[in-house]
Amino acid sequence: MLKILVLGSAAGGGYPQWNCNCETCKGHREKRINSTARTQSSIAVSSDGTNWLLVNASPDIGQQLRQCQQLQPARSLRDTGITAVMLMDSQIDHTTGLLSLREHHKRLPIYCTRMVHQDLTTGFPVLNMLEHYCGVDWQEIDCNQPAFSVPGIDNLEFEPLMIDSKAPPYSPHRHDPHPGDNIAITIRDTTSGSSVFYSPGLGGLQDSTRAAMKTADCLLVDGTTWTNDEMQTRGVGSKLASEMGHLAQSGSGGMIEELSHYTCRKILIHINNTNPILDADSQQRRLLQEQHIEVAEDTMEIVI
Repeated sequence: MLKILVLGSAAGGGYPQWNCNCETCKGHREKRINSTARTQSSIAVSSDGTNWLLVNASPDIGQQLRQCQQLQPARSLRDTGITAVMLMDSQIDHTTGLLSLREHHKRLPIYCTRMVHQDLTTGFPVLNMLEHYCGVDWQEIDCNQPAFSVPGIDNLEFEPLMIDSKAPPYSPHRHDPHPGDNIAITIRDTTSGSSVFYSPGLGGLQDSTRAAMKTADCLLVDGTTWTNDEMQTRGVGSKLASEMGHLAQSGSGGMIEELSHYTCRKILIHINNTNPILDADSQQRRLLQEQHIEVAEDTMEIVI
């Protein structure tokens, strides 16, 4: 059985964002809108409910672990359900939580591409820093190789896919994309054949991406913004969603239109604090419901 825990469902900064007074953040604080607070995007994957693969390590990892008792099985005086960590990219909001795992009782297996490893040992050398604490065993994800397994995560295999997105702003090749800067992953139960396609950052859909999505029983994909110019219209930034490596939900060629081609379960994750779908009573949320598209929330459990 394939089990997924949504540890965090928001984009960088969480929701409400600590320094933001946009319509949704202020509306949440003043209880004027029907919304739920969210931490920064991360999931955990398991087949047995005891041993978990952490996929992305957000800055909110401590809070997320306290909210999900399954990740603290308490088999010994010092214990964790986290067997290994997999990184989809080297974004700050997906990697800073590694520092909070420094007290891991043994060397921490970390699965990521060569480009992500390069960023995390140079521009943001968190892997170097961890060598002074628990230590790291880097396992390279090579998207040119077939699906692989993770020791300790039984009966699951992981098929990586290079996708169109962006390296983080601190990366020396932010404006010079390299294969492996960002990946999506198909997680498959080798017993039942059921699978989930996971991609919290998705700048556009290529034929290879659509092909992988077509075979999945559940799509857990980028839901960052409603419109491409959302940061501008909300008055909190100047960048377009596409410039940040995200495909907006609405409009021609947007995520809603893309997802209309799939009949499987569809869930949006990595929701930006400016996105009106955070309001459960909004017109935008009703449109998603009409299209049978769900919006992820923290502690959400997905069983496939």
